[in-house]
Amino acid sequence: MTAPSPTPIGAASGPNVLAALFRWVPIRSLAARHRPRIEAHLKSLGPNDRYLRFGYPASDHQIANYVSGLDFDRDEVFGIFNRRLELIAMAHLAYERPQQVEGRPAMAEFGVSVASTARGRGYGARLFDHAIMHARNRGIDRLFIHALSENLVMLRIARSAGATVERDGGESQAWLRLPPDTLASQIGEVVEAHAAEMNYQIKRNVRAIEDLLDTVGEVRDQISAKRGRAASE
Repeated sequence: MTAPSPTPIGAASGPNVLAALFRWVPIRSLAARHRPRIEAHLKSLGPNDRYLRFGYPASDHQIANYVSGLDFDRDEVFGIFNRRLELIAMAHLAYERPQQVEGRPAMAEFGVSVASTARGRGYGARLFDHAIMHARNRGIDRLFIHALSENLVMLRIARSAGATVERDGGESQAWLRLPPDTLASQIGEVVEAHAAEMNYQIKRNVRAIEDLLDTVGEVRDQISAKRGRAASE
């Protein structure tokens, strides 16, 4: 099937700065060391969510194979962590290789998943926006989304960004033309990366303090219990 002409997104008039700040979500780049967390996140998805994410009812074994096959040197994988450092949403931006095919612009494919406990917070849309910024900063001028036609959330996100969506039976394809990178988009990516890393480190330190307080509380309870037994003897 011939791909439709992608529709450019209107990036000339950037979003309101204050609005962007209020909806900012710390999105962190993932690396090979995060494979266990990625696998745990994907395996936590229910049957229907796995079906929508992969286009088939992926088993635990198939998910493990997918995770082990992730190429972090070639593609980009982004994630959102909650306060307990659990991966609750992630996106995979797969770059076409070779990136430049004769007669066709460079292209990247986007896939996303969000844990059921983290729905309704706009994480899918934020990951999509982040992927757009990342792709255009690397000279990619077209983003491709292949999804089941029943994956209304993903297709709604794509349409909201200005993508051209074409349905072919039970499957749909969305094509989004990306604007060229700018100094603002390059700086924006650097700032977001540093802010997300700082956010992650803060969460990690808070988690360490909470674990320490839990340990202190357990020791205190044990001491109190021993004193109570000693007093009753």
